[in-house]
Amino acid sequence: MNNSLPGTAARRTLGPAPSSGRGGPHLSPSRAALLDTLRAQTEPTTLGALASSTGLHPNTLREHLDALIDHRLAARFAAEPSGRGRPAWLYEATDPEPGGSSEYAGLAAALARSIHRRSTSPVDDAVDAGRGWGRDLASRRPAARGSSATAARRSVVELLDDMGFAPQTDARATSVRLTRCPLLEAAHQYPDVVCGVHLGLAQGALEEYGADPDGADLLPFAEPGACRLHLARHAPGRPA
Repeated sequence: MNNSLPGTAARRTLGPAPSSGRGGPHLSPSRAALLDTLRAQTEPTTLGALASSTGLHPNTLREHLDALIDHRLAARFAAEPSGRGRPAWLYEATDPEPGGSSEYAGLAAALARSIHRRSTSPVDDAVDAGRGWGRDLASRRPAARGSSATAARRSVVELLDDMGFAPQTDARATSVRLTRCPLLEAAHQYPDVVCGVHLGLAQGALEEYGADPDGADLLPFAEPGACRLHLARHAPGRPA
């Protein structure tokens, strides 16, 4: 991991944006807007009402709603029966306050502060903790085990996407731009710890998916709009 980090003022202009919601999966603009619409409702609402308020076709709405339900950001249940026919489906957001991640971010900042102040080697301890976390997360996700290193790296990118990092990567998933950060404020305060955990997370997931974790490196706040994560060591004269 590159330990040469820019100063606080520079980090405010470089690096990723904060993740929206609770640090969960990155959503497309259409799905994020639909989730905001659901959050604004005072009671569960029907597909027809959502179609009227958003202007989206019901089939498109169903696809977006199914995705929000899969990510546990919304719920669907049947309305009380009224007359003949099937009862209507009702939808509601399961995380009505988008600022609800503040408690999680506050806890993460407190833990990062404790490691930063008490550990004799905060970066190493953070990376080690992240590797355990990455192995655990990867072990609970289906992946193409025993296949190529490229497939393993792509699985890591998918995991990071679901966690809210909004990664952008090349065809072989060797170099990744992390354009959002679920713990951006804590990363600004304690980059050695938070960025160390995120590097370890990638290393642990790579290891769990059967790829070499030692070539991974994270360059925090490397450029405007992103941190840079390398998932493979580039050999001279050879593509990764």
